[in-house]
Amino acid sequence: MHPLPHMVFPRFSLPILGLALACLLGGKWEGAIAAHAIAWGDSPKYAPGFSHFSYVNPEAPKGGTINLNGFGSYDKLNPFTLKGIAAADISVLMFETLAESSEDEPFSMYGLLAEDIDFAADGLSITFRLRAEARFSNGDPVTADDVKHSFDTLTGKQAHPRFRQYFADVARVTVLDPRTVRFEFHRRNHELHMIVGSQLPVFSRKWGSGKPFGEVVQDEPIASGPYRIERAEWGRSVVYRKDAGWWGRALNVRRGMFNFDRIVYKYFKDETARLEGFKAGEFDWIYENSARNWARGHAGPRYTRGEVIKREFQHANAAGMQGFVMNTRRTQFVDVRVRQALGLAMDFEWMNRQIFYGQYQRSPSYFTNSEMAATGRPGADELSLLEPLRAKLSEAVLGEVPVPPRTDAPNSLRANLREAQKLLAEAGWRVADDGRLRNAAGQTFAFEILTYSKALERVAVPWVRNLEKLGIEARMRVTDPALYTKRVDEFEYDVVVHLYTASQTPGNELVERFTSQAAGEKGADNVAGVRDAAVDALVARLLESRSRAELVSAARALDRVLRHGYYLVPHFHAATHRVAFSRRLGHPEQLPRYYAATPWMLKTWWVKPESRDKE
Repeated sequence: MHPLPHMVFPRFSLPILGLALACLLGGKWEGAIAAHAIAWGDSPKYAPGFSHFSYVNPEAPKGGTINLNGFGSYDKLNPFTLKGIAAADISVLMFETLAESSEDEPFSMYGLLAEDIDFAADGLSITFRLRAEARFSNGDPVTADDVKHSFDTLTGKQAHPRFRQYFADVARVTVLDPRTVRFEFHRRNHELHMIVGSQLPVFSRKWGSGKPFGEVVQDEPIASGPYRIERAEWGRSVVYRKDAGWWGRALNVRRGMFNFDRIVYKYFKDETARLEGFKAGEFDWIYENSARNWARGHAGPRYTRGEVIKREFQHANAAGMQGFVMNTRRTQFVDVRVRQALGLAMDFEWMNRQIFYGQYQRSPSYFTNSEMAATGRPGADELSLLEPLRAKLSEAVLGEVPVPPRTDAPNSLRANLREAQKLLAEAGWRVADDGRLRNAAGQTFAFEILTYSKALERVAVPWVRNLEKLGIEARMRVTDPALYTKRVDEFEYDVVVHLYTASQTPGNELVERFTSQAAGEKGADNVAGVRDAAVDALVARLLESRSRAELVSAARALDRVLRHGYYLVPHFHAATHRVAFSRRLGHPEQLPRYYAATPWMLKTWWVKPESRDKE
């Protein structure tokens, strides 16, 4: 399970008295029993009556303003439509869900808007009983009709199409009474009940005053989260303020959370301006994804005086996969040998040594840094899934899983480029007398690398230089974030730098990421345009997993097939969150196990009281 883009990230919830639990243990669907939480394949970490989550400070000071940075621009307050760019972190701050995933566990949820959850013994429905005290920002109670309205709206044609894909296995939503709603499923799915509970944002039927949802653009959301919009200067800044009437402030599991009175985002047009703005004190906290900036850019008088703190926060997150993703909808990338050859031209070892200060590790898998990553030859468990698909697979899939090529001794870039030339020749591409790679029709091999960040030149330029040695002309195009988003949604690109994020428990996100049905759905995350019957079958099998062991086997088999498809040139990952922040901020010392840096900060950090007179 992975949060949808523009979705609410994990938040906390009250322990629930009488919450029905249907744990999947030993591959069996157990009957519903009284419990305080739902966990898949395990028992919930936090016992009934727990006072707070271990990774928050329950006595965190409340109040103060935090200043943050937005990148590029924004033009809407509705994060759930396809067009436009939403205000920074609006989903985290304004929209609540029925239940919440714990950031200390791989796959569990505790009630939030719901006070009681009944998961059917057959796994084909889940029922939520809403809290009587749950309120929207306009003071109205959160009702079962609002929950159904939110689901129907998000899976309708006016919302982003990924919601229709994500919730496709929900057969119907039925309002049983004003505070009770039931979701029924087409089939058993190992995580669908968890997704419905923890990833369906709930908003009021009154939001937008009855306008078509696609036209609800700059209306302030009527939602049940802790913050409201104080001021929106379109494209320049957005200010959130704590809702004085926020219904959840007294909940015991909200202790230590959402501590800022105001959250201010100032937008910066590029990475350089953003870093310089931080160093000048224009905002208080920055997540750094540039190794060069981390090693050399974060320095100066404020750092020397201790006004700014640099720290790397450990995590146990699955790293997923980032890379140069090739759009197989383009004819030059249809042949798998071509895609494999382009990967041989990347010299990660040189880049890590010369450019990235040795800060990164190569990412070999779509499930990097997790037990889901395939290794070596397939075991008996994977073979049981792959053998029935043999007619749809190349023989290589049943052998060693591909790993990114290396250039350290005894390997070399020269040898890799020779292998790339051989693969390209087999695919019908040869170097002509003019030194350019051409096919039998005389067409040159050229493509564009689309990005919104000039900082990615440090990754792209060394690869482009090596591609030139093969006679390939690659060029990088940097565009603004809005145009970039539009082109990616429309699949109008040759190659993009894309991150396939991962969770500890992969699930429905794989449908819109890798299946044939999503390849033609604009706005889907199937950036590579994967259309493979074996992949479709393995994704379906993964979603039907009855135990953690089955899930791991299916994920490894899927990873194996995808890696043999060579859809991207793998990049790298860091094992920590690199964060620089003002000393006026405080944070819990005990870290969660699985967390995204920005939502974690928004939820659990605070402004030190002695610093507030300087705001």
